[in-house]
Amino acid sequence: MKKFALSIIALFLVLTGCQSQKSTEKEKSSPSTEMVWSKDQSAAENTKHRVYYEIFVRAFADSNGDGIGDLNGVTKQLDYLKELGVGGIWLMPINPSPSYHGYDVTDYMNVNKDYGTLEDMKNLVSEAHKRDIKVVMDLVMNHTSKEHPWFQKALIGDPKYRDYYVWSDETTNTNAVGDWNQKIWHGTSDQKYEAIFWDGMPDLNYKNPAVMTEMKNAGQFWLSDIGIDGFRLDAAKYLISSHQSATNHEDNAKLWSEFKQATQQAKPDSILIGEIWDSASIVGKYLTALDSGFDFDLSTKILSSVKGENDAGIASSLERTRGYFQTVSPTYMDSIFITNHDMNRVMSELNGDVNHAKMAASLLLTLPGNPFLYYGEEIGLEGKKPDEHIREPMIWTPSEEDAIHSKWVNHLYSKNRDEVAVSVQENEKDSLLNHYKTMIAVRNSHPTLMDGEIKASAIRTKGLVSFERVKDDSRLLVLHNVSKDKLTITLPEDMKDVYFSSESYVKKGKELTLSPYSTIIFEAK
Repeated sequence: MKKFALSIIALFLVLTGCQSQKSTEKEKSSPSTEMVWSKDQSAAENTKHRVYYEIFVRAFADSNGDGIGDLNGVTKQLDYLKELGVGGIWLMPINPSPSYHGYDVTDYMNVNKDYGTLEDMKNLVSEAHKRDIKVVMDLVMNHTSKEHPWFQKALIGDPKYRDYYVWSDETTNTNAVGDWNQKIWHGTSDQKYEAIFWDGMPDLNYKNPAVMTEMKNAGQFWLSDIGIDGFRLDAAKYLISSHQSATNHEDNAKLWSEFKQATQQAKPDSILIGEIWDSASIVGKYLTALDSGFDFDLSTKILSSVKGENDAGIASSLERTRGYFQTVSPTYMDSIFITNHDMNRVMSELNGDVNHAKMAASLLLTLPGNPFLYYGEEIGLEGKKPDEHIREPMIWTPSEEDAIHSKWVNHLYSKNRDEVAVSVQENEKDSLLNHYKTMIAVRNSHPTLMDGEIKASAIRTKGLVSFERVKDDSRLLVLHNVSKDKLTITLPEDMKDVYFSSESYVKKGKELTLSPYSTIIFEAK
């Protein structure tokens, strides 16, 4: 597979008919297929800025016919991901675990037997790297499974492992509840253990340095021995909970700094991405230690904008938040997404509206940060809570019997397989899948879209989301008509060339009319 073939095919650069200010009127009936491309235009190569793809291995692709997705199944689909334009994958937990989801780990240096072996993981990483795809995996450091040997030894009184966990004493309010009013102290004896998420996930005691040593060893193993490129850090703000310390966020940041030193020793260019589901002021406390945090506020604004067909304040909010984060860490990277494995799927949130789904993708893929796609988002998989049904199997072909399909849980959603399947959408020009391919290719083609900053635009009208992307001397004006109506605006004098347009438009002098549900990007003079 040629390295940039798919990106070149997918990229629509609109230049013809948009450069002449003398033209009285010019209408484009469809995006131009004229290519103005050179390898120098690929911003994705040799950069930390890239599009990531979140994979629940159990649900993604089955390689051995047992009905469970596995690591070899992911390896077999790397070409699909490369053609999509993905530059990195995030694997949800792959460690041994008694639960289907894997967030309660029983061995930090091994692979869940349902998914394969350590050799399978090494092969996946090797094959991904051949395609310039980085591999990030979940590392669940806040808690273990209650079936982990450490906890089992703690329960029978082993003093070493007893001190690996958090236990109540006479001063503890064991009736205290967590952030969502959940019970957090568990057990039947006088001394109870802390488990923020549920009793099957006892919290580790990071006031004991031996626990961090265990995690450093695990992190270095995956980076050095297996060759992965970084970690998505689950529940990053809970290592030391608010029940243990009034300065828990600051305490956690110090712990993450210590962990980062160890990972940098193992692999200097590795990355740490924190799940810190909180306000920007709290997220900022962690950016002295972590390379990035997921932007949950932006997720809400993207969905609100496309649902309401009007700007929910995306650019102004991002400009303000990014400005603050950069005062904390100049090298900070945003990790942006629409929904993930803990949220109702995009297409269900949008009630099956493909136009809204396309606009959500267009917004995500033109904003600053590293976009994360949740597997199946690009084909419009649906799903609502409970969690099992936002993690339903990927649909590759119309036939459910094809061996590639995971059958770990039955589909309650996306039963229209003959419309949703990858093999079907690949052959439909206007499919959601091909829209994702196009928008990723556009992003990957321009350094300013990949890692430029954002500035709010003065162009405002109902139904329009507008902003500028800036990097060095480059400026792009990005206009999204997220509404069902045509919109007419007046362009700034310094916008000369159309870099990309997803749909037809009419330009008369500086007056521009955008089609419904469309995106157009201008380059400044």
